[in-house]
Amino acid sequence: MLVAASSLVTNPLNFVAVVVILETVMSLQAAKGAGPDVDWRRVGWLLAGAAIGLPLGLWILTGVSEDTARAVVSGYVLFMCGVLLAGWRLRAEVAGPANGVAGLVSGLANAPGMGGLPVAAFFAAQPMRANVFRATLIAYFPLLDLYSAPLYWYAGLVSWDTLWTALLLLPITLVSNWMGGRHFFGTDPQDFRRFAIVLLAGLALLGLGKALI
Repeated sequence: MLVAASSLVTNPLNFVAVVVILETVMSLQAAKGAGPDVDWRRVGWLLAGAAIGLPLGLWILTGVSEDTARAVVSGYVLFMCGVLLAGWRLRAEVAGPANGVAGLVSGLANAPGMGGLPVAAFFAAQPMRANVFRATLIAYFPLLDLYSAPLYWYAGLVSWDTLWTALLLLPITLVSNWMGGRHFFGTDPQDFRRFAIVLLAGLALLGLGKALI
């Protein structure tokens, strides 16, 4: 959501590394007790695909103009919001190399710091147990981010400003993640999910409009 919002005022690629740092912290914060439920074979396939997709995605995005990057990010977010709202479902869990394909898409999408959306949509479409769903995402995200960090640095997306911005946003991130994990706001999870998707789509529409006008 931060990348989508940032596209309204600046090049969204400026916030990619910030988002990845904060995402890593949130995953580590939520990792307690998740280990036994992680589907490590699935994580391995995802990372194998992402290892190919991320360099390709960075090569594409860092070679285009600011408006093009903004349009690509906004269009991608709109597409993923549509997928999530559509409630696409599979009859059985997907195993093996198909997870590598999902990882490839995730790696491409992580070039603008949004690699989690396709994996979350892919998992949500399968009849996975909730604890395995959550634990596997928690394991995958920080590993993807650790792989992404040196590639972001090489692509020129990491600077001292990146680290200072992440440090300033860290307390808000930790508190928000803690409150959300304890259902502090008393909101129905499905209602909150729909609200978040609609908000994300609205930000993406504004970003797309800015890129095209």
